[in-house]
Amino acid sequence: MLTDRQLSILKAIIQNYTDVGQPIGSKKLQEQLPIHVSSATIRNEMAALERQGFIMKQHSSSGRIPSLEGYRYYVDNLLEPDKLDCNVVSRIRKSLNNEFAKVDDIVALSAQLLSQMTNYVAISLKPCSNDVVVEGFRLVPLGNQQVMVLLVTSDGSVENQIFSIPENIHGDQLEAVIRLINEEVVGLPLSEVSEHLIKAIPQVSSYLRDSNDFIETFGNILDKAVREHMYVSGKHNVLDFVQDDDLEKVKSLYSLIDRPTDLRKLVKSNGEDVAVKINDDHDSALNYSLVSATYDDGNHGHGLIAILGPTNMHYSQVIGMLDTFRDELSKRLINYYRNFNE
Repeated sequence: MLTDRQLSILKAIIQNYTDVGQPIGSKKLQEQLPIHVSSATIRNEMAALERQGFIMKQHSSSGRIPSLEGYRYYVDNLLEPDKLDCNVVSRIRKSLNNEFAKVDDIVALSAQLLSQMTNYVAISLKPCSNDVVVEGFRLVPLGNQQVMVLLVTSDGSVENQIFSIPENIHGDQLEAVIRLINEEVVGLPLSEVSEHLIKAIPQVSSYLRDSNDFIETFGNILDKAVREHMYVSGKHNVLDFVQDDDLEKVKSLYSLIDRPTDLRKLVKSNGEDVAVKINDDHDSALNYSLVSATYDDGNHGHGLIAILGPTNMHYSQVIGMLDTFRDELSKRLINYYRNFNE
């Protein structure tokens, strides 16, 4: 159990390292503490905090920096989210108040705004589409034995894939197949469409001699529609936190960001409104942390917004930003669906 004085010292060390990025010694710390204590007392308390694993020495410097355990304790016990300036809140609202053709545009914009406002990497996930239903498949001829198959859903989303038509298949046959499939799936939730597509295979085969590729095209479109859409913005901001000996870590982080499956696992929520993963929670070699917040769109479920940044990020600012953003994003999506359904 840390004493009040130890808590003040730990908090001051973390705040200093966040602002300056350098170790701090007892004399400098003495100037920053809200309480008056001698430099010797501070050194003793720092030694106690070091023994408990909350701070550590960096190289040969006499100063101290927070350890991962220290950051975790700070986030769990000492952190107080900052309240955003009214002008920042106004900027968020104004940006999200634009006209959008579909939900994906709103979710993608949220990542762009978060990245611009924090100078970190921002990630946004579209809410699960459990209540979205299929409005129908469409067929668009492209010429040169190719057609584009479109899937239109009730939330305004459109997925597509190009299909090459074998020479022995005619357009009227494909139109008949589209009508047949639409009879089976229109009005169904996305989660139920796959099962009905499988049931339709024998009937599709009566129109198309080799229907496997065509059915696979529908399956691929459906998979894209059901899968959570992830948007990443500000990847280049990683370079702002690079030190001369961190190139391999940066390569690892870039590689992680470029692997959607792994990144989706990293940001996966355990149900918390706001969650903080210090870097040893996912990959201790990266020296980065993830702060995420869930939001409710009032219609289809929960989405997620997150910030990926250095371990010594401004946690109070970031959490304050995410708190405001999740509220404004929820309001905007609720309003979008209300207008869309009218």
